[in-house]
Amino acid sequence: MKVLTGMSGGVDSSVAAKRLMDEGLDVTGATLSLSDTAVNESAAAKQVCERLNIEHREICLKQEFSDIVIGNFVSEYEAGRTPNPCIVCNKNIKFGKMLEIALGEGFDKIATGHYAIIKKYGERYHLEKAKDAAKDQSYVLYCLNQHQLSHSLFPLGELTKAQARRIASENGFMNADKADSQDICFVPDGDYAAFIEEFTGKKYPKGDYVDIHGNILGRHEGVINYTIGQRKGLGIALGKPQFVIDKDAASGRVILGDEEHLFYRQVMVRDVNFIPFDKLEGELSVTAKLRYRHKEEKAILHPIENGVIIEFERPQRAASAGQSAVFYDGETVIGGGIILGGIK
Repeated sequence: MKVLTGMSGGVDSSVAAKRLMDEGLDVTGATLSLSDTAVNESAAAKQVCERLNIEHREICLKQEFSDIVIGNFVSEYEAGRTPNPCIVCNKNIKFGKMLEIALGEGFDKIATGHYAIIKKYGERYHLEKAKDAAKDQSYVLYCLNQHQLSHSLFPLGELTKAQARRIASENGFMNADKADSQDICFVPDGDYAAFIEEFTGKKYPKGDYVDIHGNILGRHEGVINYTIGQRKGLGIALGKPQFVIDKDAASGRVILGDEEHLFYRQVMVRDVNFIPFDKLEGELSVTAKLRYRHKEEKAILHPIENGVIIEFERPQRAASAGQSAVFYDGETVIGGGIILGGIK
């Protein structure tokens, strides 16, 4: 079997390539060149490939990444939503364009260093959580369809991070002790608003802070500077802690309120992708979470036209439009979708 393995230069993708080789597969390493601002570690990946004595390729997808991932990131922020670019990249670039290229060049599958597990039950491919709960990345992979799952491998799914580092060290990989990346690759300093202004060439206007009744409280620095649930850095003193509970990009208003206003029992979700089945035919008990680092909570999925409503057993904080909600049944990923907002 011929496998094109995405290699970022980090320890995880390097160990993924090594494990595939140990299984006797024909492995080629590929580094995706995505943007000028992203950390380009092609040299590190090439060094690992040389040590493994396998071919290394660099695949330039800068235009596609800019159009699809960065374009979505900017337009979502401009609309007052909070996107997750890693999910968009996985769906359209890593398991989209890279898979398309791989299959077109005669590869059977692609592989990455993601911590997740793919299993086949009957004719259906399922996505499951990784063995290492602290590293599980199934949340950012919920969007993969049956075609993508059937042509993908996750060699690290059964490993812990410590085991991966040990394999890297035993094989003399220079990245064995390299720290994990935390930030969005194209905004390494974490200043999203500055990146968006530089990318678009726009200066976004200031606007009004208002309370839940529409009363003006003061002025803010532009809607793109704020996220739902934010308390610090508001630049306004109101005598008690206030949080960003909503944003209205059309009017330029940022709505502030007490923390209790951030909690919702019901959350509406669109663009839902289900993995064990194609369509939700009725109510389904699951656990669900609204952000990557959130804890899963018991909930019921209610199918609606073009999406679902998640009814949580307990109210959940900061259901941010544009983020992803992901649903689970134990270790199995049921699916997920894009949050529209909370329902009171």
